[in-house]
Amino acid sequence: MTDHKTALALLLAAPLLLAGCNLAPDYQRPAADIPAKLPLGAADGQPQQAASAAALPWRQFVADSRLQQVIAKALASNRSLKETLADVASARATYKGQYASQFPELDASVSSSRAKTTSGSITSSSEATLGLSSYEIDLFGKARNMSEMELENYLSSSETLRAAQISLIGETANAWLTLAADHSLLKLAEETAASAQQTMAISQKRLAMGVDSRVDLAGAETTYQSARADVASYKTQVAQDINALNLLAGQQLPAELLPAALADNGQWLSDVPAGLSSDVLLSRPDVLAAEHDLKAANANIGVARAAFFPSLSLTAKGGVGSDALSDLFNGASSIWSVAPSLTLPIFDAGANSAQLAYTKAQRDKYLAAYQNAVQTAFKESADALARRGTIEEQLAAQSALVAAAQQSYRLSFKRYQAGIDSFQDALSAQRTLYSAQQGLISTRLTELSNRVTLYRVLGGGLAGTAAEAPATP
Repeated sequence: MTDHKTALALLLAAPLLLAGCNLAPDYQRPAADIPAKLPLGAADGQPQQAASAAALPWRQFVADSRLQQVIAKALASNRSLKETLADVASARATYKGQYASQFPELDASVSSSRAKTTSGSITSSSEATLGLSSYEIDLFGKARNMSEMELENYLSSSETLRAAQISLIGETANAWLTLAADHSLLKLAEETAASAQQTMAISQKRLAMGVDSRVDLAGAETTYQSARADVASYKTQVAQDINALNLLAGQQLPAELLPAALADNGQWLSDVPAGLSSDVLLSRPDVLAAEHDLKAANANIGVARAAFFPSLSLTAKGGVGSDALSDLFNGASSIWSVAPSLTLPIFDAGANSAQLAYTKAQRDKYLAAYQNAVQTAFKESADALARRGTIEEQLAAQSALVAAAQQSYRLSFKRYQAGIDSFQDALSAQRTLYSAQQGLISTRLTELSNRVTLYRVLGGGLAGTAAEAPATP
């Protein structure tokens, strides 16, 4: 009986020891087809650092504590991000299930029966068995490639989650900054409307005294009504900005976490290290996700190729049997059975060939998608760097324009009061100042938004946070 048990143990262990060939193509990362170095951007006087944005945690990039809290709430409660997280959990479960299918499923059973024959005698029999049912031995790597494909799908979904987190950080920061800028524009419009209303009152008095004309009064009223319309428009934008932030955060944000105005300096956000090599783009989560998709398609070719070869299935069981249940594990006889099954594809009307052609076409699709992801990442980074290269000059010029417009308006109004210049000159200077101040706020927002964009496109956002590790069984 010992020999039978040894033979059965070897029989059950044999499938685990068999290792077939792998028919999937050897994977090699495709060429990126992008320049080796990131561009400096026109007139960029800032040298690039060897470090990259990916090494800068978002809590260090975002200096304002209010914005930090808003981003943290978004990462914890954003509903769209929760959908992506559920997709990752689903992909992980699918991978675990496929991984488990590579191994034989062992079942234990105990049975007992009694029967009366036509002669009147009563017979009893009992069995205790351990066995496997229809286990397909992986001779040509089909199961391993299916498991590899599901692993790559899981890893792709994990990288998609990381990309979604980075995108959410950027979207939340930009929405918060936009709210700050619209608050500033609203305040400017209210101040301009109040000033224009005072000017209009002065013009009405001067008209009554015969000093000003109705043209002057109409000009003053035009400026006032224009600013008044802007006040209403910016109030709407502020309300919509708050709604957008609440949606991103997944909850109603308290007023103390919202900005009242756009800062005059860029201290809310840190400078972004751009790095020197474009290889940093290959580590962007969206690029990594595209590469995992390509690897999954590559493994699927191995699955399709295995369909052309024979498949070997095995059903086996072994155990003990006895005429009495009480003697089942004491002095019982050994029992066993083995039923191998070999299936060889002969005719399928071209179904296997069509499936193989499909998997190869899918591989080509994901190859193009990966290369497009890399080139898109380079384009986004180059655009952001080009904007960084000129924004400081634009900001300085816009600040100088506001200072000049303020001086022009002050002098024009004094000359009008002295009777030297017409009222229309003063109104024109006031409109120029208002437009220049609006432009300065917009340029400040552009500068801050460019930092956020550069941080995002260079893969920043998740350094220093707990990254989800592959759940390999």
